[in-house]
Amino acid sequence: MVIEKFRDQNVKAVYRHFRDKGRMMPEGLTFVNSWVTADVGRCFQLMECDDVTLLQRWVAEWSHLVEFEIVPVVTGKDAAAALASQL
Repeated sequence: MVIEKFRDQNVKAVYRHFRDKGRMMPEGLTFVNSWVTADVGRCFQLMECDDVTLLQRWVAEWSHLVEFEIVPVVTGKDAAAALASQL
């Protein structure tokens, strides 16, 4: 899960950059979906990849407009399966 905070609350600059250049994701990084808060101050994006350096390359393309927090997540089903032997 990628949590983005728009620098200087400048969501228009972010969407302008997206319109002009697209997501600019390296091959192997997959965008799943995104959600934006009602005040358009933050965006939550679900991304998939097997190599964290792909996220680092993608973040570098956007860091002038966005502050990033990256939180590795798994589905509830996968978490339950991982803990099943301990339950």
